[in-house]
Amino acid sequence: MEIAQRTESRSPRIGEIAPDFRARSTGGEFQLSKLRGRWVIFFSHPADFTPVCSTEFAELARCQSEFDALETSLLGLSVDSLYSHLAWVRAIRVTLNADVRFPIIEDPSMAIGRAYGMID
Repeated sequence: MEIAQRTESRSPRIGEIAPDFRARSTGGEFQLSKLRGRWVIFFSHPADFTPVCSTEFAELARCQSEFDALETSLLGLSVDSLYSHLAWVRAIRVTLNADVRFPIIEDPSMAIGRAYGMID
């Protein structure tokens, strides 16, 4: 995982260029700058397989086509491993009948979450 250095830990403001990073995700290798020119909803969750997170992810997945129409990409992140994310996506598909197609980033070192002010 690589992330551009920043001097403070906070979410970028609308109109600011977000610091680029590369990381493993449920969709393969991910690089944020490849989404440049699109709106991005970048959100974190505390843990895979939790009931509230599962239902929230399922609902976001059901709304995917609406976000696509708005040229908006969804991007999830947690400290859980890629393998946990992949198993969780399968569980959401089976138990909640929702196909999570947006990438979920693994961030076990918390470097990305910290750089974006998502976690302390």
